[in-house]
Amino acid sequence: MALTIAAKKRVGALLRAGQNRSVSHTGSRIDDFLKEEGIFEEAQAQAVKEVVAWQLAQAVKKKKISKARMAALLKTSRTQVDRLLDPKRDITLSSLQRAAAMVGRRVTVELV
Repeated sequence: MALTIAAKKRVGALLRAGQNRSVSHTGSRIDDFLKEEGIFEEAQAQAVKEVVAWQLAQAVKKKKISKARMAALLKTSRTQVDRLLDPKRDITLSSLQRAAAMVGRRVTVELV
């Protein structure tokens, strides 16, 4: 789930406001701030998707695989490849695993 536009605006407004007055979050961790604002899980999910999409894109780039070639190897469409590389989109774990295997990587998931 991507951060909603309203949540992004709220975080931006709070951060801008903090530049002009004393902030109650001074010295706190960003996790605490996001939890207080009620958007921690949303922000964390978006951050994970951004990192995974970036890692996959870097691996594809390193292997010099075009999106068209990637689509052919995954037996899917170029549009689906674009979705895989777009952190704003939700993808299935199996799609991510197939894409990772194609570039010699693997996906690990753990509950903490």
